[in-house]
Amino acid sequence: MAEAFDAVDVIHAKRDKRELTPEQIAWTIDAYTRGVIAEEQMSALAMAIYLNGMNREEIALWTKAMIASGERMSFDALSKTTTDKHSTGGVGDKITLPLAPLVASFGVAVPQLSGRGLGHTGGTLDKLESIPGWRANLTNDEMMRQLESVGAVVCAAGSGLAPADKKLYALRDVTGTVNCIPLIASSIMSKKIAEGTASLVLDVKTGAGAFMEDEQMARELARTMVDLGTDAGVNTVALLTDMSVPLGRAVGNAIEVEESVEVLAGGGPADVVELTVALATEMLAAAGLKDVDVDAALKDGRAMDTWKAMIRAQGGDPEAALPVAKHSHEIIADSDGCVTGLDAMKVGVAGWRLGAGRSRPGEAVQFGAGVRLHKTVGDRVAKGEVLATLLTDTEDRFARSLEAIDGAWKLENVDEFERGSLVLDRLA
Repeated sequence: MAEAFDAVDVIHAKRDKRELTPEQIAWTIDAYTRGVIAEEQMSALAMAIYLNGMNREEIALWTKAMIASGERMSFDALSKTTTDKHSTGGVGDKITLPLAPLVASFGVAVPQLSGRGLGHTGGTLDKLESIPGWRANLTNDEMMRQLESVGAVVCAAGSGLAPADKKLYALRDVTGTVNCIPLIASSIMSKKIAEGTASLVLDVKTGAGAFMEDEQMARELARTMVDLGTDAGVNTVALLTDMSVPLGRAVGNAIEVEESVEVLAGGGPADVVELTVALATEMLAAAGLKDVDVDAALKDGRAMDTWKAMIRAQGGDPEAALPVAKHSHEIIADSDGCVTGLDAMKVGVAGWRLGAGRSRPGEAVQFGAGVRLHKTVGDRVAKGEVLATLLTDTEDRFARSLEAIDGAWKLENVDEFERGSLVLDRLA
């Protein structure tokens, strides 16, 4: 059977800054999924989109076509409404871990289909896999049963959701077309819409440790994704949040789980609690629960009970000791002052070089590796005090990690310094 279009004509259209028609877009995604469009042709089209952009209708049609490339999940059989959160990722971003059980403790179902880390940002599944026995891969039936009984599930997304995105994502990674708003927005939202959740809260990060460092670009990405969700009938809200400083005081896998459990126990770092509560409040409001006391569920143990049930349901032991790195190295302050800046990207790269992250898909991570921050923004520092502890199982990783983190702390001779709010804006 003859193809409806020719890939070269579609490339020419976008190269020449023309708008792609609905028929061209539907055919392009389908033909690429079927292998009719060659990788080098899709590379050329991705670069043309990167350089010349897409309008709102084109992005919506591109997203719709990617959803149509695979299966769609439905949570209609559940007795409770569903709400979900997606973060664009950052350094120390362990928010999903306390957030999913916290929201579920109010009787709302939270299906968190998560991913693995690549580069300087950690993956939620990698963090949870540091818990002995916990497994990421669930069947759809297991996931549904757990949502009904526990209310929260964090697991790997099935390969059937938006398979076109999986192919295109890998291609963008090796062709310099990752940082492109139409392609990022359609990639994230095709999976989230196909997942079938009733409402979605987006955590779009900006700052040194974020994927979108520039605030204007982050804002444009947030706006685009909210529009895509809304157009697809998903109640979508985005919070624009600051990622110039690492979240919390732990950057790694097991140590981030440990910090998340502290939050669920009613403690933990103030910034992690602030963002967890802000996102939980938005998710519950989107699910129809307004004016609820989110803080109380952290303080009275409800969220912790749901966390333990969620971990056990996926084969993990919430009481088990977590992996501990074999080697540690302390970074000592060489002057006094108050911390007025802490470069999230430098800390993230240091943790990655210690073994907490991976350089290529499929690579193993060290569960105990990472960076413990003893001094963060707003803290007073005396010369000789410990700024951070580097952790790894491979001692020869310290040298390159120390190179990465060098100059991360900004110390100034001021009495005190207060960090601004983490939530910069709300887009709906």
